Amino acid sequence: MSSNDDFIRYVIFLKLINGKELTKNVIRKHILYLKELDEKGQLVLAGPFLDYKGGMIIIKAKSFSEAEGIAKNDPFVKETFETFELRKWQLSCEENNHLEKD
Repeated sequence: MSSNDDFIRYVIFLKLINGKELTKNVIRKHILYLKELDEKGQLVLAGPFLDYKGGMIIIKAKSFSEAEGIAKNDPFVKETFETFELRKWQLSCEENNHLEKD
C-alpha cells in the first residue's frame, strides 16, 4: 500500500539571472551536484530548456523545506548565476487513482 507521499515530487525551475553567463567551472559543479542527488536516489529528471534561459530539476524530498535546501545548494543558485522557483507536484497515476483504475 502506498502513501500519498509516494506520489509527491518537487520541481525546481531554474532561471538565468539577466547579464550572467554560466562558466565551465559552475556547470561542472552543477553536474557533480546532480550526480550526488542521483546517488542518493533523489534526482528524478533534470535538463535545460531549449527555448528559455534556464532549466528544470525534478527531485524526491521528504518535505518542501528539504527540497528548498536542495535548490538553494545547487551551485547555479548558490553562486548567484540563477534564481529558482520551487513547486510541490503530485504525480497522476493509477496507483493514487488519478487515472481511475478499471
